[in-house]
Amino acid sequence: MSTSLDAILLLVSWTYASLAPYTKVEESFNLHATHDVLMYGVGRENLLKYDHFVFPGAVPRTFVGSVLLAALSKVFIWIGLYFGHVTDKVDIQVLVRLALATVNAAGLCMLRRAISRRFGGPTSVLYVLLTCTQFHLLFWMSRTLPNMFALFPANVALSLLIDRAPNATRPLVGNVRRAIALLTFATAVFRSELALLLGPLVVLAVIRKYASIGSILTVGIITGSLSIALTVLVDSYFWQKWPLWPELHGIYFNIVQGKSAEWGVSPFHTYFTSHLPKLLLSAAPLSALGFLIDNRIRGLLVPYIAFIVLLSGVGHKEWRFIIYAVPAFNIAAARGANWLITRKKSTLFGRLSFLSVATIIVTNGIVTFLLARSACANYPGGAALYAFNQILSEEHGVHVHISNLAAQTGASLFLHSHAPPSLPGLPPPSAYGRPVDWVYDKTEHLTVDALTVAPHVTHLIAEIPELTSATMKHWTAIAIVDGFDGWAVNTGSVKKAFGVGLSEGISAMGNLLEMRRGEKLVLLKRST
Repeated sequence: MSTSLDAILLLVSWTYASLAPYTKVEESFNLHATHDVLMYGVGRENLLKYDHFVFPGAVPRTFVGSVLLAALSKVFIWIGLYFGHVTDKVDIQVLVRLALATVNAAGLCMLRRAISRRFGGPTSVLYVLLTCTQFHLLFWMSRTLPNMFALFPANVALSLLIDRAPNATRPLVGNVRRAIALLTFATAVFRSELALLLGPLVVLAVIRKYASIGSILTVGIITGSLSIALTVLVDSYFWQKWPLWPELHGIYFNIVQGKSAEWGVSPFHTYFTSHLPKLLLSAAPLSALGFLIDNRIRGLLVPYIAFIVLLSGVGHKEWRFIIYAVPAFNIAAARGANWLITRKKSTLFGRLSFLSVATIIVTNGIVTFLLARSACANYPGGAALYAFNQILSEEHGVHVHISNLAAQTGASLFLHSHAPPSLPGLPPPSAYGRPVDWVYDKTEHLTVDALTVAPHVTHLIAEIPELTSATMKHWTAIAIVDGFDGWAVNTGSVKKAFGVGLSEGISAMGNLLEMRRGEKLVLLKRST
């Protein structure tokens, strides 16, 4: 049973990575850094070929996670090559994401086992059910956001803190020290906002005498110093700037200079009233119930609530900044759900309690299904470039310009299938009869008119609103790529459901919601 539950967490995350293999612009730094480490190696002679020198971004990001992910991905790639499943660079992108999903699934599995020991097997089962019927955590944990690199040490730290007997009043001192070390490392290297979680946890550990102040300071200073040394050495090398500590640079840019406000400012309450409910879905009331009925849950959640409160003081807010709190709230929800389903079924309250938990899980599943469907249709750039590679797979001398929308919605370096570099050990496209002389051009701020008068540009992946009848005299449409535009209620299915038999009516109600798709990008070939 235990292994099966772990396998479910892994398989769900793998399924998401396979169904939605493309990425968004916010994932691009670490994805492309991993690409460059794999393709070029880490020798100084190839550093200037790395993508971050072409598109450096607003602030430098660490290469530590990308280097580790590239090393792990090689195992997946070797297995894929052995079984003949790697024939294109896009296959490598999927394997890279599967590798990251595996790491984060391992963290969730460690946490699930700690939950089983602390709160019992049924609670760990409900934890898995709730986690798998929520969309954001498992969908995004295979994606190369910096937050997803920090998620593994954050989850392992949480598992260490709760891994104890049901009646134990405090965690093992060694576990507390290791948890503090992991969070210190993640803060210094991956995401500085974790300092706002580390602080409340340290305060709680001191107040409840989980460990002495001296031992906590020793662990923090030693781990912090080693972590800073690691990131400074690694990132100064890859960015060719000395000294460089990316997270410190990010704090200065976003907090001291206040630049994060340029991406939008939200009210103080946004995390509690918008982002957290979106992450938890209908498990949110179960979390509140778990908090009320179990003192162990209150001790668990207080540092995470404090973390969100402290982070709410920063004007710019995104759900991914509090993703580390979701597993803790899911533990509370699982405890609340377990309390409800163990009420006596002979009473009305017991039957209603059981029904409410079943309804919450089913509702979560339905909402997650809809969110997953919309997400899979929300990467038109990746779909467009993949289709372009397939349609023109036998043409040589292609120079394609990729529009901003396409670049931001999936047209990653791993989809540059017909151009160097190739992975060492992977047969080049020419081995499969495909060209290798294409140019993928992502030059920004070029209009379609400007590209039209550039004779070297042979093809475009263009945004449809930018096209005019005059422009189209010089181009021929090869294909049009659509994308997600929202959901609409199909009133016709409702009317039909009440005008036919029961089975036909149920089938008609299944079409109650229709996904609206709109034309996003067009593949163009020069005609004159």
